[in-house]
Amino acid sequence: MDSIDLAEDREKVNKLLFLLGIPQPEGVAVSSPAEALGAANKIGFPLLVRPSYVIGGRAMQIVYNEEQLYTYLQLAANVTPEHPVLLDRYLLGTEVEVDAVCDGTTVLIPGIFEHIERAGVHSGDSMAVFPPQNLSTKLMATLTEYTVRISLALGVQGLVNIQYVVWRGKVYVLEVNPRASRTVPIMSKVTGVPLVTLATRIMLGETLKGMGYSHGLLDPPPFVTVKAPVFSFEKLHQVDISLGPEMKSTGEVLGIDSNFSDALYKAMLASGFSFPQGGSILASVADKDKKELIPLLMQAHDFGFMIYATASTASALRAVGATKVEVVNKVGEGLPNVLDLIREGKIDLAVNTPTYGKKITSTGYQVRRACVEYKIPCLTSTDTTGAFFQVLMRMAEGRLQPNVISLQEYLQQQKMIE
Repeated sequence: MDSIDLAEDREKVNKLLFLLGIPQPEGVAVSSPAEALGAANKIGFPLLVRPSYVIGGRAMQIVYNEEQLYTYLQLAANVTPEHPVLLDRYLLGTEVEVDAVCDGTTVLIPGIFEHIERAGVHSGDSMAVFPPQNLSTKLMATLTEYTVRISLALGVQGLVNIQYVVWRGKVYVLEVNPRASRTVPIMSKVTGVPLVTLATRIMLGETLKGMGYSHGLLDPPPFVTVKAPVFSFEKLHQVDISLGPEMKSTGEVLGIDSNFSDALYKAMLASGFSFPQGGSILASVADKDKKELIPLLMQAHDFGFMIYATASTASALRAVGATKVEVVNKVGEGLPNVLDLIREGKIDLAVNTPTYGKKITSTGYQVRRACVEYKIPCLTSTDTTGAFFQVLMRMAEGRLQPNVISLQEYLQQQKMIE
């Protein structure tokens, strides 16, 4: 309980990480709206705001200005000295998740998950890949070192989960959870390391070395694992399907193969995605996402997809040479509109990234809900869209060749190289 309380108490964890020399995003716990606004001006926007002592990212949001922060404090949180709200500087970097087991002396790290969606999407709703595909040897060593130092400093006797963000080449601690996490079953399956069993035996007095395990990060397997979330939006009416800090997924699946693209395909297919090989795309992209998503939409355009786009997205596509683009009306701008296209079966894929607020009266919200009802793949995050189009383009080029073998056969490959 002491370790859990320390990890949840902002001041205590700040002091611990400061003493360990481990960086974290600048943040503070506040107990009143006035205190929050003062702290926000000092730290700077954007901010990640959340109540303390919550799981699943409940009531967590990213705010970009004082007005959004004030609205959050008034409507989404009960701010008191007994129930402070946590304000952290939001770093739009690569999120990394580490599960470890510790006996107080030895820390075993079976592997490290690199999130595909950048920080800002809840870890339960983000796809993740193991081994990491974009982290240098130096960053991996830093993540291992920080995990070991934090686990030993907390005096963990069992499992610990630590979430990091890599931003501008530097590792920051986002969250320390001295408990099991949702990635423990997957990490155990794909490495053959029975994490829960080890943690239980440690609690009963055994040591990792006594059980035959060494200290530090294990060597990666000769295959790639992708974890993908599963959602039940068709059963959760009026829930916006866009991804953010608050967790919405109801399960997860994994895909394994010899390379990232094939593993990604398996995971996304198992989570419910379909990959149209032609037809029409409905595109409505927020201004902040156009730089990243317009090139992806152009790839699909060049492979023969017709694109229906709202006015500003269509203008951006035409500016880079798209010719098969038709402007479609938003809701309330005239008929036919975006919803009519969906209902008439003219859309095979939607790319719709939301602006702040996500009101149920907005065109974006109605499009996203209509896609759920008509079972149309709808991409709401730039990174999810990038992953989806990577698979889609490999399929179009005939370069996707997923291998079908059992989990036991993959683990046998691991044993053969040990």
